[in-house]
Amino acid sequence: MDHNLRLLGMAKKAALLSVGFEDTSKAMLMNKAQLVLSASDASEGSKRRARENAQSCGVIYAEVPYTMIELGTITGRGSPGTLAILEPGLAAGFLEGLAKTNPELYEEKATHMSEKAKRVNTQKKSDSAKQLAGKRRFAL
Repeated sequence: MDHNLRLLGMAKKAALLSVGFEDTSKAMLMNKAQLVLSASDASEGSKRRARENAQSCGVIYAEVPYTMIELGTITGRGSPGTLAILEPGLAAGFLEGLAKTNPELYEEKATHMSEKAKRVNTQKKSDSAKQLAGKRRFAL
């Protein structure tokens, strides 16, 4: 099985994947979606709506070289045309995998997502350090 499809399966098991247009749209509106994906054989209207919604929410969009049946097999939900990865590190890893096979299409998006994942990770570490410092101050 393809590395990226396994990555999507792991994201699904960890509840870090929205499956289907409606769930993906909700994730975008709630600022949870990090990367929106459309299946290669999704309808042009579905791809357009997903791309436009992603752009309006400031989310990276990519059409992937996987069919709806392949995505459905991994997610266990019929044949979805649209998915969203909710964690920046997973999204970066997914795009990096795609960039290895097709750098012209995915390299720039992979670089952008990797930078975003690093920023988010740095912020999480900073927030954790602040919380820990606050607990130390009051724990006597």
